[in-house]
Amino acid sequence: MADHNRATRTSAVQETREFLKAIGVRATPARIAVLQQLRAAKRPVTHAELTDLLVPLGFDKATIFRNLADLTEAEVVHRTELGDHVWRFEAIDPREPEKAKHPHFVCVDCGGVTCLGEMEFTTKSRNRAEAIKSITEILIKGHCADCETSK
Repeated sequence: MADHNRATRTSAVQETREFLKAIGVRATPARIAVLQQLRAAKRPVTHAELTDLLVPLGFDKATIFRNLADLTEAEVVHRTELGDHVWRFEAIDPREPEKAKHPHFVCVDCGGVTCLGEMEFTTKSRNRAEAIKSITEILIKGHCADCETSK
């Protein structure tokens, strides 16, 4: 079983390395580790959260930050700020890059972030927003189920 897990990890690293090379980005160990962590995440991740995961593996905070910036510039990672002055990062799925910008829900109690799927505005909402040329971000704030039930 351990050999299967090791082979799967090796395959994932090789796949990430080949992806980065194909888009013209140097495939360094730190860059591969950052991108793999972002791809595995179910929600946007902060620099601090990434450093908690990667510093014990031998990567320093500055290297992680530089790689986040480089991957964002290469349009492999999407960077967003959800109203709390903290940058969060998400991997962009190369098969569906249009889904990189999607709405988020932020709990005002615990600060938890949830990615929301595609959303549609009602006809009434679209008519009211006629003056808006394009929307770049949708952020919904409220109380998550865990915080709401613990009150």
